[in-house]
Amino acid sequence: MIFRTLRILGFRNLADAEVNTQGKDIFLVGENGQGKTNFLEAVYICSYASSFRGVLDKEVVRDGEQQGAVAAHFAGSVDSPGSDPQLYDQVLVTYEQHKKTVYLDGKPIEDRRDLLGVIPSIVFCHEDMEFVTGSPERRRWFFDQTLGLSDVGYLEDLRKYRRVLKTRNTLLKTGDEGIFSMLDALDPQLAFYGLKLMEKREEAAAGFSVLFGTLYGQVTGLDQLGLRYIPSWKAMSLEGISRFLEEYRERDRSAGITLSGPHRDRYLFTRGPLEFAGKASTGQRRLLALLLRVAQARRFSTITGKYPVLLLDDVLLELDHEKRRKFLGVLPEYEQAFFTFLPDEPYQRYRKSGALVYQVSQGSLSLVKE
Repeated sequence: MIFRTLRILGFRNLADAEVNTQGKDIFLVGENGQGKTNFLEAVYICSYASSFRGVLDKEVVRDGEQQGAVAAHFAGSVDSPGSDPQLYDQVLVTYEQHKKTVYLDGKPIEDRRDLLGVIPSIVFCHEDMEFVTGSPERRRWFFDQTLGLSDVGYLEDLRKYRRVLKTRNTLLKTGDEGIFSMLDALDPQLAFYGLKLMEKREEAAAGFSVLFGTLYGQVTGLDQLGLRYIPSWKAMSLEGISRFLEEYRERDRSAGITLSGPHRDRYLFTRGPLEFAGKASTGQRRLLALLLRVAQARRFSTITGKYPVLLLDDVLLELDHEKRRKFLGVLPEYEQAFFTFLPDEPYQRYRKSGALVYQVSQGSLSLVKE
């Protein structure tokens, strides 16, 4: 599936318009601050009904406006247009009085999970550096997203774990000695859902490590790069986890929070037996972040048999010519890709037959004729 058109209304600084996106490659060319990333954000919202920038819904509505919307029509692969007997589908996301409503083929949906398999997108952006240099929470977020792209059951288990964890933390904050009797009922649930997350994370990390290490070696020539999953709970059985939770209840009560569990798991980039990211150069870290997304997309395709839409926001800027060439050589297969470029970048060098090129200025997109 590809994005056939994208309709913008009251969104960020983008001009209200319907934009033709029926091409395998879409190039957005313009200076910084003109709306290129905002357009990618609109595409991403049509995939997941949320922003990759982690902002509040009200922040995507254009300044001074009370409402906004983005809508997309989909089609079959650009390589075989018209082959889809269903022809076109539509997603509409509206923002009105700080309320977001999502429609799929004209019908409102209650849960964003219903969008996951419609037209999945994977974004490459500068903020991805946080997966390498940021907090353990950001790495957990990335790998939770990676698993969730192809396993809705994982997302459901994660939601249930978080609900139980929230309830447990609320009880711990009371500081009441009587909470222990309630934890007798709650902790087995936390252990049950936590163990399901741990098992899937461990399996996924092992496969991801091989895939990611191979990619990094192809681009840089460095071998032995990998990923290590470090669970907070050392036990990998329901009984062992339950005993651990009971043993450390007093510690958690004193802290007023649950100090262990999958919400404290860590992922570590390694080279051989040693930690790698902390010693890597800025260029190596940037490449790590880019290749994480490549590996994420490849894993998704391997498991689902589908190709994603790629959103690449100024990803080539910080790579030298040779690394650009190698990075583009390992890009995953995709249904469609949106690239952003500054005007002085040699984007014509990467342009393939049939690519659509738009000049972006002050929120308006103008198609460049070949």
